[in-house]
Amino acid sequence: MSSEYASFTRRKTIILIIALLIMAGAFFFNLFTGSSGMTIGEMFSTIFNPGSADVKARAIVWDMRMPISVMGVLVGAALGVAGAVMQTILNNPLASPYTLGVSAGAGVGASLVMVLGGGSLVILGRFLVPAVAFLFSIAACMAIYFISKARKFTPSVMVLAGIGMVFFFQAFQSFLQYMASAETLQNITFWTFGSLQKADWVNIPILGGVFAVVFIIFMANAWKLTAMRLGDNRAKSMGVNVDKIRKQMFVLISILTATAVAFVGTIGFIGIVGPHIARMILGEDQRYFMPMSAVCGAIILSLASGISKILVPGAIFPIGIITSLIGVPFYLILLLRKK
Repeated sequence: MSSEYASFTRRKTIILIIALLIMAGAFFFNLFTGSSGMTIGEMFSTIFNPGSADVKARAIVWDMRMPISVMGVLVGAALGVAGAVMQTILNNPLASPYTLGVSAGAGVGASLVMVLGGGSLVILGRFLVPAVAFLFSIAACMAIYFISKARKFTPSVMVLAGIGMVFFFQAFQSFLQYMASAETLQNITFWTFGSLQKADWVNIPILGGVFAVVFIIFMANAWKLTAMRLGDNRAKSMGVNVDKIRKQMFVLISILTATAVAFVGTIGFIGIVGPHIARMILGEDQRYFMPMSAVCGAIILSLASGISKILVPGAIFPIGIITSLIGVPFYLILLLRKK
């Protein structure tokens, strides 16, 4: 039995390593795509020996493309693992931060700042939009939390509360767009489409730090989360405090998702597609399922980012549209499969 288990874990580890290599390939695909005219050799030379490259090459690689590529991996991983844990604690294959109103809350926060003119402030403008987007995301999550608390944190109530938040924030968003000027409306629309273009070496460490802390806590609770996949009653019989874990995980999902979408805008369906691909490959064991979900999310977003730069020559296609075009058919297939 021990040899079979060792073979089982070794196979899953090898698959996870292969996925990491694919993620590295997607990262370089995103890094190398663009209209700069640089060759792959020049790109590699600038990456590994920046001192020998000219100022223009260093600016293109290290100031423009590298932050976008790194942010693509971080945001994709964050949304992927957040969706995986949310599906686990709610026992719902269609649950994700996007479908439960977290991203919609961020969109309203960012839109409110733009309509009020806060985004144009010289000192605070750069940080005000993501800061308020973060606060509104947290507000959406806290609303779901307190509604669910009144009904003992049952998964169905949490899902229904999240759907209510989506409709509420969509109505608020429509009102702000109606009140906005033509220029502001264009900025709001671009933000809600989602974009990695504002990634820089200031916001990357913030998201990276939050992701690292939250992911470690997720992995520390991997056994309890795996037990929850058997149902609340069976998990309780194994000594798992289901309500406590559900609360803790939801708070962590909220913080991680709010941080990600505050910097890049609304990017949908990564939290659904990534976990389901991971589940099909490695199953429900959370020790492997959560890392694989993060890797799959990073791969999808990196590929979508690269495609967005070559789809329309000379322009950057909104990345949120790419992920939605991928995610909507996948979402409908899941609905049909799950009846």
